[in-house]
Amino acid sequence: MDACYQLVLLLLALLGFLALEKAKKKSQIKKHRLPPGPRGLPLIGNLHQLGKHPHRALAKLSKLHGPVMYLQLGRVPAVVVSSAEAAEAVLKTHDRDSCSRPALIAWKQISCNFSDVVFSPYGASWRELKKILMVKLLCTRKVEGFRRVREEEVERMTSSIFSRIAPLEPVNLSELVQSLSNSIICRIVLCRKLEVGGSLENRFNRILQEAEAFAIGFFIADYIPWAGWVDKLTGKQAALEKTHAEMEAFCQEILGAHADRGKPRDDEEGIIDFMLRRQKDKSDLTMDNVKGVLLNILFAATDTSAATLEYAMAELVRNPRTMSKAQEEVRSVVGEKGKVEETDIPQLIYLKSVVKETLRLHPPAPILVPRETTGQITINDCEILPKMRLIVNAWAIGRDPHFWERPDEFLPERFVDNPVDFKGQDFQFIPFGAGRRICPGTSFAVMAVELALANLLYAFNWDVPAGMGEEGIDMAEGVGLAVRLKTALRLKASLYTQFK
Repeated sequence: MDACYQLVLLLLALLGFLALEKAKKKSQIKKHRLPPGPRGLPLIGNLHQLGKHPHRALAKLSKLHGPVMYLQLGRVPAVVVSSAEAAEAVLKTHDRDSCSRPALIAWKQISCNFSDVVFSPYGASWRELKKILMVKLLCTRKVEGFRRVREEEVERMTSSIFSRIAPLEPVNLSELVQSLSNSIICRIVLCRKLEVGGSLENRFNRILQEAEAFAIGFFIADYIPWAGWVDKLTGKQAALEKTHAEMEAFCQEILGAHADRGKPRDDEEGIIDFMLRRQKDKSDLTMDNVKGVLLNILFAATDTSAATLEYAMAELVRNPRTMSKAQEEVRSVVGEKGKVEETDIPQLIYLKSVVKETLRLHPPAPILVPRETTGQITINDCEILPKMRLIVNAWAIGRDPHFWERPDEFLPERFVDNPVDFKGQDFQFIPFGAGRRICPGTSFAVMAVELALANLLYAFNWDVPAGMGEEGIDMAEGVGLAVRLKTALRLKASLYTQFK
């Protein structure tokens, strides 16, 4: 049979397959009360409606179709949640039946075959890894014990700014807060300092950016499995495998260097020491588990903190009255000590409100890491079936006018004397998620952000560079798991009078 006939038969088989799938889908929809949603296109469904910034596109669609909205993403049925009530149903009421993860191609690679905490499906292995993460790194006692590291690295950042102040040269805050986040986590987890701008940090940042791009990237095989050959044809699959190989090499290098330190004292054993020892002594942990958890810590604890600091400073400079109020509080509490220490932070009520307002307007992960249902649940009288994708739009929920007055404005005052918090109990404010899959590093991240922001406001006065008005700061969003400013934040810094 010649190639022409083979192609015709293939096309006929394909059309027959699509017709059967369409009939099957219609039959399912008739049998179940699925949520309302926009009409999709043949084959691709609603994929074309996600846009470059899905949190914004989905928020717009939800205003038309409701806070619980059905989408067909290729062959993947998905439900988008954009209200506090619906989020509570997913993240609390039906948490157990909706806390697994979809098996996406990129996630498999960057999680070392789903051997981590962030991307692995719900089950016994995930529970054990999360327990290790909490006990050995993120429990209250451990987080508070890292105070000296945080204070030293923040002081190193402010000293760097002191040395860089020049009349006509703005400070690249985006670069500095990224280096700060990198340094804190590397000292705590890897027991080593990063040279700012050094080869290791540059390599880490590059791998982080590539991995994040793939984590939120689009692979046709995830949505239209039979068309996965397109990912190979375009080179995307090969690029993912290359990044995976670089991540593997990076992990091997830093784990090898960590092991070369020798056996730590019992009181110095960190999470990596513990996992490496247990991996050798028992069979329940694999080296993929060690690498997967390590990558979770390095990636999740660096970019998210840097993004929050970056947005906080951008919003404060755009709102001079708020900036002055925050600086007055910090300087009156700290006095002439010369730096803000962690013991000062509980007294900085307004600064804490600034951080909360930043997280409301600019949650580091605007869309929470998607979930997948393991059982059938009902939300708003709609049926959500097993193996459906659940997409919780934290960005839309944080700007819901039903809960937030003037929701698009930066108003830290809304959190003063307001018990609403980000710990997963107030579903109108879930920048870190809620339920079993809530970000376990919330306290770790927030303590570092509050300390760094307080010192930036205490030691320096900040303004936009010459020639730019307050609206001149580019607030356009970049693309990544942690959404940051598209353009690096450069601000003019001058010494607070006390330091002159």
